[in-house]
Amino acid sequence: MRGFGDLEAAIMDRLWVRGEPATVREILTDLERELAYTTVLTVVDNLFKKGWLRREPAGRAHRYTPTASRGEYGARLMREALAESGDPAQAMLRFVGEMSAAEADTLRAALAAYEKGTQR
Repeated sequence: MRGFGDLEAAIMDRLWVRGEPATVREILTDLERELAYTTVLTVVDNLFKKGWLRREPAGRAHRYTPTASRGEYGARLMREALAESGDPAQAMLRFVGEMSAAEADTLRAALAAYEKGTQR
């Protein structure tokens, strides 16, 4: 898995923010860019084929919904980065070393919540 391209990321962002299924026309309107309908249709179809979107019929069109949350997408990217680093422990150490105090606090809270949830 690789990160989204620029237009893929913009489309996914609009769908995550929207929080409800959208047609290609609605996505195009939300993007606030000068793009051809067919360009957005092609990228949305590619995201569907890659498994990032699901679709349901809506008249002659389809309504699209993300198959993963923004957080799940971020977690997949981090997991891939660790796997491809060659040395996951070293990559994690460097990543943590670059965190702000607030980010480190967030990480500690997430680890504590995870550990609490797995010890039931």
